[in-house]
Amino acid sequence: MILWEKKGPKNTGETLELAVKRGRELGINNFVVASNMGDTAFKLLELGVTGVCVTHHTGYAGPGEQEMTPEAAEKLQAMGMRLLTATHLMGGIDRGVENKLGGSTPARIITETLKMFGQGTKVCVEIAVMALDSGLVPYGEEIIAIGGSGRGADTAMVLQPAHAKNFFDCAIKEIICKPWQR
Repeated sequence: MILWEKKGPKNTGETLELAVKRGRELGINNFVVASNMGDTAFKLLELGVTGVCVTHHTGYAGPGEQEMTPEAAEKLQAMGMRLLTATHLMGGIDRGVENKLGGSTPARIITETLKMFGQGTKVCVEIAVMALDSGLVPYGEEIIAIGGSGRGADTAMVLQPAHAKNFFDCAIKEIICKPWQR
């Protein structure tokens, strides 16, 4: 496992290279990458890997707004990347309840627990389950998930996602890299 001194987009290139290398070593061909505007997904494609690109849901940046341009989405798809834009697993209806009524929900508790390992860890687990629930990765197989702490990628892991209804059956098999957390 590689621990980055600091989190953030400066780790993107090396994170992607490590993820691709480990995926090839293990014979894993299913990659899921978080990419709000497509930059990280394009960098993964430059390494010769296609997969699933999970974007922020429409409305994340503002009502009715989608951060990824239609042009970027079309280009990614033309290059073989499958796109998933959907309500985030950890931020769906529960977030609406929290925003309106306050308090904590089970999704928030899970989110904050995963964030103890870093924001990218939470993102990797979340996008893996979302991709599985959308039928974009096969059930019962290990995948490489790549996420980050805001922009870019600084976390990669091998995991076997479970469907959201069986969330606690997810198995984090290996952390390839992540930021060192204080």
